[in-house]
Amino acid sequence: MQVSDILRIKGTALFTVSSSTPLHEAARTMALHDVGSLVVMDDGRLAGMLTFREVLGAMSSDHGARPDVGQLMQRDPVHCAPSTSLDELRRLLLDSGTRYIPVMDGTTLLGVISFRDVARAVVQEQDFENRMLKAYIRDWPPETAQPSGNAS
Repeated sequence: MQVSDILRIKGTALFTVSSSTPLHEAARTMALHDVGSLVVMDDGRLAGMLTFREVLGAMSSDHGARPDVGQLMQRDPVHCAPSTSLDELRRLLLDSGTRYIPVMDGTTLLGVISFRDVARAVVQEQDFENRMLKAYIRDWPPETAQPSGNAS
């Protein structure tokens, strides 16, 4: 399974903001669409990621009266390609410590994969493999009688 397969299952709905978007507007967008991250785009290019982690961090510290997304976003986020394998993606998420990863085809943003999307894909892949194995076992050809090695 590849990242492109996960995007096909998940869909490609994207929620973006610019780095100049006030944090409170970005947080409202996240809550309205029930998403844990927003892609930060400036001039049509990926500038960063804003996740609930940064929003919560800003709420618990002093970033000024009205910080904007650019002050808090993760700059140059780790990203992957649509051809990235599921195993590579899991390793990338774990090694980078991120929960959301943009999928890029060159400079084109295709979507965002979350840790939850990966978990769902793994479960679906395992369920499919289990069904195939059970069908294979159920359709196993019956054993035919083998002649015994005794000669009279």
